[in-house]
Amino acid sequence: MAGTPHGLTRFDQLMKTCLHGDGPARPFAQTLGRLMPPNPVHIANISHADVIQALDDLSQTMRATSNADGPADAGMTFLGQFVDHDITLDATSALGTRIDPATIPNVRTPSLDLDCVYGAGPEASNILYGEGEQEQFLMFGRQANPLDLARTCAGKALIGDPRNDENIIVAQVQGLFIQLHNILMSKVKEGDGAAADIKACAHDGIPKHVWHDHVKPKLESFEEVRRFIRLHYQWIVWHELLPAFVDRDCLDQALNDHLFGWDAPVMPVEFSGACYRFGHATTQFEYKLTEASAPLGLFNIMGFGARPPEGNLSMDMFFAHSHGPDPQKARPVGPKLGEPLFALPFVHDPIELADIGETLTVAQSQNLALRNMVRDRYTYQLASGQHVAARLGTPTVPVPDVLAHKGFKKTPLWFYALQEAEIHGHGKLTGAGGAIVATVFANLLKRDPTTVLHIPHFKPWGGFGGQPSCIAGIAAYVAEHRSHILHPEKLMCG
Repeated sequence: MAGTPHGLTRFDQLMKTCLHGDGPARPFAQTLGRLMPPNPVHIANISHADVIQALDDLSQTMRATSNADGPADAGMTFLGQFVDHDITLDATSALGTRIDPATIPNVRTPSLDLDCVYGAGPEASNILYGEGEQEQFLMFGRQANPLDLARTCAGKALIGDPRNDENIIVAQVQGLFIQLHNILMSKVKEGDGAAADIKACAHDGIPKHVWHDHVKPKLESFEEVRRFIRLHYQWIVWHELLPAFVDRDCLDQALNDHLFGWDAPVMPVEFSGACYRFGHATTQFEYKLTEASAPLGLFNIMGFGARPPEGNLSMDMFFAHSHGPDPQKARPVGPKLGEPLFALPFVHDPIELADIGETLTVAQSQNLALRNMVRDRYTYQLASGQHVAARLGTPTVPVPDVLAHKGFKKTPLWFYALQEAEIHGHGKLTGAGGAIVATVFANLLKRDPTTVLHIPHFKPWGGFGGQPSCIAGIAAYVAEHRSHILHPEKLMCG
């Protein structure tokens, strides 16, 4: 059996072997990168203070003062946030400083592998797991709220990425996948009829000798459950999450073509710093956690602490269920943001732009729309929306009047992608923004030969059927079977 470097499970080594094997796979770079050359701010007959004021003025046109329903279920916004936390984490750059993306480590693995749930597995991330007979089960729940995340004595969530505790909705998407793992592990240990389906699915697409060489016998059931869940998660991302927010033509083209070349960076800043931030525009003012509850304002659902039982949500309020209430909806993708995002309550200090000798006011620093555009222009120096559209040959949209009247000829990429969605996309990303988002996800799935994309006959498991979507099917399955987790009380903490 092949040797295993300290800190890696043999399944992680299996992934590494596959990634470096024959065929189209390429190693995943652990830094960010660029799709297009840097586009610094050029000052002519204007000052940097004028640029910032113009961007602030543009941001003020984005204020939305009420909820608006788009085509996607409300839960898709938070599933999108969860996915973001699975594939990117820039813990190095800071708003207000210019930085070369190639020097920014991506702390998350840039693949749809659920490392935000599993960490590095039960050997290297054993703090996330139980002990004894449950050492392959994920910690979950507290005595005071069995549906909360497991927590330290300081109230910090025992999860693979702490950002998935930042609000109580994304925390419950995290909890959904943790519970699913524990349910399926219980069924495998009990020899339930589902065990054979899990095993067959997990081994699909991986040669028997590769699995044998890289999976420890004692971890075989764990790795089978993990791959079974990963494949369904990848299917959901491509077939449900992305179509909810991205034009179908963009997805089809990204799957069939290499729009930026095969050697383009796996995780470009045009994606992480601009286009995938479309999710900010889909956030509503307030949400009902259950059908009978009163709506809670966006910043009344904050996390990073023990969640009381009344903070538990009904998944059918966020993802359509066959016999559930009408789910809440996400906002359409477009150049409008809910007003709460213009006064972020956790920002208390002004942003200093040391390179240009400017400092934002506290109010400006709390303005998420302005923060996004300042990051675009001064931290990452991203290509404009018009530059990207010209590169791809997509229809252009005009510079917004607020900028055009001040002499601007180009539009920050983040705002441009939202404009495209409103003008050409019927509330979904299209054009340049749609191409970037679709291309990044298509590349993640193409480059990793263990993904669901390389199992063309894959269909979601029948146990998740009977619902309008696979993610709703998983939610319904978890709700029905969570009482069958083996000794859940032993997995509780905090």
